[in-house]
Amino acid sequence: MAATAAFRLHPAAFFSVHPREAGTKKPLHHCPPHRILVPRRACLLRAKSSNGLPQMGASFGNTNVPAEVIDGRPAGDGPPEQGGSTVSITVVGASGDLAKKKIFPALFALFYEDCLPEHFTVFGYARSKMNDEELRTMISTTLTCRIDKRENCGDKMEQFLQRCFYQSGQYNTEEGFAELDRKLKEKEEGRLPNRLFYLSIPPNIFVDVVRSASRTASSSTGWTRFIVEKPFGRDSESSGELTRSLKKYLAEEQIFRIDHYLGKELVENLSVLRFSNLVFEPLWSRNYIRNVQLIFSEDFGTEGRGGYFDNYGIIRDIMQNHLLQILALFAMETPVSLDAEDIRNEKVKVLRSMRQLKVEDVVVGQYKGHTRGGRSFPGYADDPTVPKGSVTPTFAAAALFIDNARWDGVPFLMKAGKALHTRRAEIRVQFRRVPGNLYRRNIGTDLDKATNELVLRVQPDEAIYLKINNKVPGLGMRLDRSNLNLLYSERYRREIPDAYERLLLDAIEGERRLFIRSDELDAAWAIFTPVLRELEDRRVAPELYPYGSRGPVGAHYLAANYNVRWGDITGDDGSF
Repeated sequence: MAATAAFRLHPAAFFSVHPREAGTKKPLHHCPPHRILVPRRACLLRAKSSNGLPQMGASFGNTNVPAEVIDGRPAGDGPPEQGGSTVSITVVGASGDLAKKKIFPALFALFYEDCLPEHFTVFGYARSKMNDEELRTMISTTLTCRIDKRENCGDKMEQFLQRCFYQSGQYNTEEGFAELDRKLKEKEEGRLPNRLFYLSIPPNIFVDVVRSASRTASSSTGWTRFIVEKPFGRDSESSGELTRSLKKYLAEEQIFRIDHYLGKELVENLSVLRFSNLVFEPLWSRNYIRNVQLIFSEDFGTEGRGGYFDNYGIIRDIMQNHLLQILALFAMETPVSLDAEDIRNEKVKVLRSMRQLKVEDVVVGQYKGHTRGGRSFPGYADDPTVPKGSVTPTFAAAALFIDNARWDGVPFLMKAGKALHTRRAEIRVQFRRVPGNLYRRNIGTDLDKATNELVLRVQPDEAIYLKINNKVPGLGMRLDRSNLNLLYSERYRREIPDAYERLLLDAIEGERRLFIRSDELDAAWAIFTPVLRELEDRRVAPELYPYGSRGPVGAHYLAANYNVRWGDITGDDGSF
């Protein structure tokens, strides 16, 4: 449908609708109770399939909308299906760890909360030979009744498992997917069929699966979408080739590139904190912010996955995607609206404004064996799956810069590593010193008391806290560094949903705000590809650091180059 001119809507054209109801038929009364005003016309325009076909089964109010031509392709010519719509979710790679530990439990949690459509089916697809009951037995061991510990959990679990089925087949042939299509049609029972494929498989077979599934198992009248897991290539060239190959069979609107960190609660809250609180928005620039730190650490090593990890390393595994996506959300300009394309447009602008990384702005490390408390921890090179003499980094720190008016000269410091002293993911915003501070004699050379710091702890124990200076009660004038804090576990008794739950629900509803667009991916790889090539071509030896330590000393020198101290080494980590 051609774009329409601006128009005014009578107040009656708005009606109260849950965000999760927009674009679906079933009211989702048990989903989180945030309600918004949505124009009926906007709901109708959302109710179209991502493969260019209208959702004829969706209806909002009594408004009639004619069949339309979307993305240059006409709507289906067949008669509308009877009995409403259905969603079929196929997990490709169903026997893998990701599917068992994350995807199936997330789907069950959504079902448990009545956030899935009334009619849905879940299929597992893999090369392993098993039947429906064996699949149900396999995934039942990972399903939990963690949400509210309701008494009917056992019944809900059984209801969910009865909607789960299995199809065995190869990934690079069409026969298995043709049989899957036949079984899907049986379950769809004449309803308008919408189909979601989750590719929980290695990236080297993405294209084979997309080619086979799109040709033989796509919906003929509803939408068809594919969720693609990272890594999206190893550099600009391989990422571009993967995108071009996928687009031979899919439109960009059908590809949902998932980065599960974008579904985490604190990352979602980042734009709310900034754009809906007047106290923060004026401070969000080079005028008040001295540096921004994005920190990711794990307290375990590769644990037998070294062979897989060695192909990518920590920069590709964490920094180029998780941390860079958070950086883009943090630094973007105010979008025109909360529409997915408006938000992603602003993120792309940030990424395109960033300097290419240079080797001198990066420190790499690799953990070595260490004995602590009578227990020995093996080094990365001790993993039998890691190639001998590997120089793949398990730790990296980098200084990045955004060359635009808002952030010119502000260092964005990233740090990510495995086998470190703690598990954490957080954003630290260190503000500038107070000009002409009246209490500078009390502060002295204490860098921490000289500046305020805003911390968003993504995991574990989600929290937001602001470090301020405060007078210690008493007759003297002694300053203390205190936290104004929001600890999620104390403020919100409800358990925070897993990131995969949010992202799966968004994919079902066609909400792309938290998924990565192809030009976003291109811009991200353009920042990191040159330095990755140089590190690998020169075989730069990583600095060794003991298992369970704070990482290589070089990371501290890198920060010191910009007169910065890492916020997670002060001993004040915001625990309360």
